[in-house]
Amino acid sequence: MKIYPGTPYPLGATYDGAGTNFSLFSDVAEKVELCLFDGRGQETRIELPEVTAFCWHGYLPNVVPGQRYGFRVHGPWNPERGHRCNPAKLLLDPYGKALEGMVEWHEAVFPYHFVDPEGSRNDLDSAPFMPRCVVINPFFDWGNDRQPRIPAHESVIYEVHVKGFTQRHPSVPEELRGTYAGLAHPAAIAHLKRLGVTAVELLPVHQFIQDSLLLERGLRNYWGYNSIAYLAPHNEYAAAGGSTGQQVQEFKQMVKILHLEGIEVILDVVYNHTAEGNHLGPVLSMKGIDNTAYYRVVPGKERYYMDYTGTGNTLNMRHPHVLQLIMDSLRYWVLDMHVDGFRFDLAATLARELHDVDRLSAFFDIIQQDPVISQVKLIAEPWDVGEGGYQVGNFPPLWSEWNGKYRDTVRDYWRGDWRGENQTLGDFANRFTGSSDLYATTGRRPSASINFITAHDGFTLRDLVSYNEKHNDGNREGNADGEVYNRSWNGGAEGPTDDPEVLALRARQERNFLVTLFLSQGIPMLLGGDEMGRTQGGNNNAYCQDNEVSWFDWENVDEDLLEYTARLIAFRRDHPVFRRRRWFLGKSIHGEGVRDIGWFRPDGELMSDEDWRHGFAKSLGVFLNGDAIPSLDDRGERITDDSFYILFNAHHEALPFRLPARPEWGQRWRPVLDTSEAVPGERAETVEAGGEIAVAGRAVVVLERLA
Repeated sequence: MKIYPGTPYPLGATYDGAGTNFSLFSDVAEKVELCLFDGRGQETRIELPEVTAFCWHGYLPNVVPGQRYGFRVHGPWNPERGHRCNPAKLLLDPYGKALEGMVEWHEAVFPYHFVDPEGSRNDLDSAPFMPRCVVINPFFDWGNDRQPRIPAHESVIYEVHVKGFTQRHPSVPEELRGTYAGLAHPAAIAHLKRLGVTAVELLPVHQFIQDSLLLERGLRNYWGYNSIAYLAPHNEYAAAGGSTGQQVQEFKQMVKILHLEGIEVILDVVYNHTAEGNHLGPVLSMKGIDNTAYYRVVPGKERYYMDYTGTGNTLNMRHPHVLQLIMDSLRYWVLDMHVDGFRFDLAATLARELHDVDRLSAFFDIIQQDPVISQVKLIAEPWDVGEGGYQVGNFPPLWSEWNGKYRDTVRDYWRGDWRGENQTLGDFANRFTGSSDLYATTGRRPSASINFITAHDGFTLRDLVSYNEKHNDGNREGNADGEVYNRSWNGGAEGPTDDPEVLALRARQERNFLVTLFLSQGIPMLLGGDEMGRTQGGNNNAYCQDNEVSWFDWENVDEDLLEYTARLIAFRRDHPVFRRRRWFLGKSIHGEGVRDIGWFRPDGELMSDEDWRHGFAKSLGVFLNGDAIPSLDDRGERITDDSFYILFNAHHEALPFRLPARPEWGQRWRPVLDTSEAVPGERAETVEAGGEIAVAGRAVVVLERLA
C-alpha cells in the first residue's frame, strides 16, 4: 500500500476527503508501524515513513472514515528505566476520535507473564484482544447551532449519567435508552425543561475501559473514571453502535438538540490518570508509546508510578506533549463537538508540577491564555488523594470549584450536629452567601462556588436523609469501600420504613436541603434523580453498579418532590436577589450598618459577634434586600427585586421568630415558602414588623416584603 510522507500535525488520524493523515508522538520510538484492520480483523502493517520533532507520520490516500487502526511501537524495553516499548502490543491512538470494541482481559494485553510479573517481557500478540481506533468523518451539519452561553450566576447544573438517565425511561424507545440519542429524546428533554436546569454535567463520556477486577466480580465500571482516549466519545453510549464511529455523529446531534432547548453541555473529564494503571496494569496505549513522557514515574525507581489519584498512575503534566494532548482534547470538544464547559476530576493533580500542588502550574497558565478554552465554563474538583491535595478556594480566577465545604457545612447544619468540628452559624452564613472567605480575595465572584449537597460520589439526597451508615455490600468489597463519615442522618430508622413520622421528617429534610441549595449565592448543582427521590439503597459508592441501583426509576417518581424542586428553581430564576453577581458589599457578611443584607437572632435583634461564635446555635434569620443589588442588567439598567426574610430553624422543636421592628427592614411580610408544607405556595396571612411567626422544627420559612 502506497504511503505519502504526510504531516506531523494534527496528531492522530485526520480525514481530509481524499485520504487520511496519521501522526503519533514518541520520543523513544525507533520505528512505528500503522496497523490497518479490515472487517474480518485481518491486519496490514505499514511503517510510518517520516518523523518530525518526534512525531511519526504518513498519509494514506483512499483511507476513509470507518477504517479501523492502531499502532505498534518499536523501541527500548527497560522497565527499570521506565521504558515499556513492545511491538507485540497493539496500541490505541492517544488522539483516536472513536473506538470499536472493548478490551478482552487476556494475558496478552499485559507487559508481563502472570506467573512472573517482574520477569521477562510478554511477547504475546495483543491485537486479537484489543479494541481498534476508527477513522471518523469530521463533517456534520450543525445548522445554526450556537452555544447558549448562560451567564454563570444564572446557571443551574444537573449532574447526570448518560446511560442511567434514560435506561429505564418508559417513554424513550428501548433501542435509544441509555444512549446519547436517548438523552436527546423529547421525553428526556421534557424532564429537563420542566425542572428548569440550564446545563447537564455529564459523568465521563471519554472512551473508558471496563476494569478486569470488576468484570470478574460480575460488575461494571458505571461512572467511567477510567479513560483511555481523550478525544473519543464512549462507544457503549451510542444507539447506532461504534463499529464505524457513529458515536461521534450521535453525540453531536445530542449537543445540537440540547442547545436548541437552551441547555448547555458540560463534560466531566479525567485528565489526571488513564486506564493503564500501575506497573502491573495493561499496555493499551501511552504506556507502550512513550511511558516516561506520558506518566509520572518514581525518581530512581522508574518501574513504578507516582499515584496522586488512587488509580495507579498520574499523567505527566510537566511534559509539553502531554499538555498538548490535553489542550488539543479540550479544544476538540469545544470546536468540533460544541460542548460548553468542563468539570475536571481531581483537578489538584493537574497542578502537580513537582510534589506540591502549584496553583500557577503550566496547565493553568495555558488555560488562561487559550482563546477557546478560557471562554467556556471551567469547574475544578479541587482535591486529589495526595498530600496537600485539598485545594478548595485556591484555583485561579477563571475557575469555579466544587465547594466541598459548602456540602459539609450545610449537611452538618441540617442534621443539627456540628460534631465537634468547630463549625458555627458563621460558617453556615458564609456558605449561604457564596463563600466569600474562600473566593473573594482571588478576584472571583459568588459564581466561583459550585454549591452542592450531593453528587455522584456519595449518598443521593433520599439516602442522605434515610441512612446513617453506608450499605455497599453490592460492590463485593465487604462494605469496606466508600466514605465512612457521611454527615447523614436517617431521621430515626435506618433505611426503608413505614413510620409516618420518620417519613414526614425525611421529606422535610429533603426540602430543607433543596431550599438552602437554591437560595444560596453561587451556582447550584443538583444530582440527577434527587428531584424525584432516587435511592441507591444506602450505597454511597455506586461506581460499579451499572444496574437498577444507579439507573433512574421512572416508575416510582416522587411527584411532590419533583414539583417542589421545579418550583424552587423557578423561584430562584424569577428573583435575582438569590443569584447576585457580586458579593454582599465585598466584605464581612455580618454586622450593623449593612445595607444589602442583615442577620438576625430569633428574637428579631441583629446578630452580635458573640452570637456568631456559638457552636450550639441552630436558628437565625437573614434579610436580603432586593433594592440593593449592585449589578446592572445586559442593557445597563439597575437590577431590582423583591426583598426577602429567610428564617432557618435546625432545632428539633418549633420556634417563634420575631421579625425586625425597625421599619427600614420591612413593615409587612407574607410567607411564600415553608418547608414544613409539602407544596410551596403563598399564604394569605401577613405579618407586621415586630410580629411573630412560628417556624416548625427543622424547617425554613421564606417571607416576602410587601411594604
